[in-house]
Amino acid sequence: MPDPMDWGASLPYLLMALGGGYLLGSIPFGLILARLAGLGDIRQIGSGNIGATNVLRTGNKTVAALTLLLDGAKGALAVLIAMRWGADVTVSAAFGAFIGHLFPVWIGFKGGKGIAIFLGIMLALQFYVGLAACACWLAIALITRISSLSALAATAFTPFFFWLFDLPQLMELSLVLAAIAWLKHHENIRRILNGTEPRIGAS
Repeated sequence: MPDPMDWGASLPYLLMALGGGYLLGSIPFGLILARLAGLGDIRQIGSGNIGATNVLRTGNKTVAALTLLLDGAKGALAVLIAMRWGADVTVSAAFGAFIGHLFPVWIGFKGGKGIAIFLGIMLALQFYVGLAACACWLAIALITRISSLSALAATAFTPFFFWLFDLPQLMELSLVLAAIAWLKHHENIRRILNGTEPRIGAS
């Protein structure tokens, strides 16, 4: 994907990809799966987030794992569908899916913090970069047992991984998504600095 986006020439396709990616990304799998499993409204548990980390606080590891996989899969699917129409459309769909997860129209624009879908998007855009980001997340999580810290590290390193692969357009996209993810984690960052951030598996 070497060329920058040509918004003027491809605007209708870019907008369709953005909208389609948004709708796909906005499916709140954590909320749906928790209700199907009889766990209640995940928004009333723990941090109130609909992501896999908060689902894990219910004690149901299976539902948490499914949430993680499906949140990642919806981002990857948006990218894989859009790839047939070129690089610019793919980037637009990826951005739309990410924003859809963070601000889903179905539940009042209050969604997740974007890490699972971020990793799914990266795996679909460039598998080895996505794999490196996942490995970064896993390593930090195993060392610190702080999900938010591992997420912040993974998103921060991903643009560097794209730079190593000489993929400037995807590096720019990952920088934007990482910046948004960091903004969504502002409360977590404050708790990390204060030493009060919950560990993985904490109730």
